[in-house]
Amino acid sequence: MRRTFTWLPWVLLIIVIIGFIGWQQYQKPKAPVAVDGIKMPAEKVEPLIDTTRAGGVVSYSAAVKVAAPAVVNIFTTQKVKQLDHPLLNDPVFREFFGNQIPDQGQDQNENSLGSGVIVRPDGYILTNNHVIAQADQIVVALRDGRRAQAKVIGTDPDTDLAVIKIELDKLPVLPFKLSGNEVGDVVLAIGNPFGVGQTVTQGIVSATGRSDLGINTYEDFIQTDAAINPGNSGGALIDVAGNLIGVNTAIFSQSGGSLGIGFAIPAKICQQVLNSILKDGRVVRGWLGISLLPVQQEDILGPKQNGVVVADVLKNGPAAQAGLQRGDKIIQVDNEVITSASHLINYVALQAPGSQIKILAERNGKAITFDVAVAERKAQTSDSQFIPLPKR
Repeated sequence: MRRTFTWLPWVLLIIVIIGFIGWQQYQKPKAPVAVDGIKMPAEKVEPLIDTTRAGGVVSYSAAVKVAAPAVVNIFTTQKVKQLDHPLLNDPVFREFFGNQIPDQGQDQNENSLGSGVIVRPDGYILTNNHVIAQADQIVVALRDGRRAQAKVIGTDPDTDLAVIKIELDKLPVLPFKLSGNEVGDVVLAIGNPFGVGQTVTQGIVSATGRSDLGINTYEDFIQTDAAINPGNSGGALIDVAGNLIGVNTAIFSQSGGSLGIGFAIPAKICQQVLNSILKDGRVVRGWLGISLLPVQQEDILGPKQNGVVVADVLKNGPAAQAGLQRGDKIIQVDNEVITSASHLINYVALQAPGSQIKILAERNGKAITFDVAVAERKAQTSDSQFIPLPKR
């Protein structure tokens, strides 16, 4: 009896080992099975990502070293006239407040700040128009510690861009990247938020081609979740190689701070505005003299309809002279099928004043073609529920 208990544990151990080996064999992929005489291949699962690559991007310091020196802080001063009030000149009233009330009728300086990007080695800087609008003095501070007063070369309120210039040598320049930006690409925002000093934040491209937001007259924004705050206005949005892909201009916010919905003007538009201002002193755009409405969708789940509806026609404007009327539905301009109001506005803006375009429209269900002579559009601004990054 004692001998039986001596070898029984060894028997149990052998049974467990045999069972484990058998379970492993059962878990192995099954050999190909022949179906109707055809040998079927074994299932092969591909990984969702390339796991053979060693490591990945762990730092964006190389891109920052390239781009950050070309991003500047902009300080502006504006003289504000103080209004006279009889009570504020009363000696008893002033003594009650310790004579801390400024003298009335004198100009007071109001300071604000923003950011900019050096885009040419001879000192030309891109920034937002609202950063330098109505400024009496503009001071640019470089990352290397140098400072210089800047003069305004030209502004474009319709895109909220402005070109200013400083007289310094050996300036770093940020190159434009005009295309190839895709949703999901990592981007970095560089600027001077709240005046704390040059700051870099990281995010991705959340969307491209954002329009019809009511921020600017001409819209084709890059949307990003990189943190952008007041003071970042006019700063750079760069890719991981240090190329300029946009100029930060606005955020969607209910509090004034970043909620992860920021907008940048694409480099392509920035370059067009820069070149036009340097050539003509202003941005020259085509114009038709109409206001537009999107096509009414009959079913929100139905297919999207192309075209825009003419809401109003300016008397004696280019469209009115060609015969366009309120209620006409514009389907196509030249060979371009119109998908939205911003699409039409941007297309016409690129046409040289005096050039002819052909518009295909519908009126009472009938197709009509109009030959329109494009005129030059005068600059104007638009109101918005979106917040152009405020000066601080």
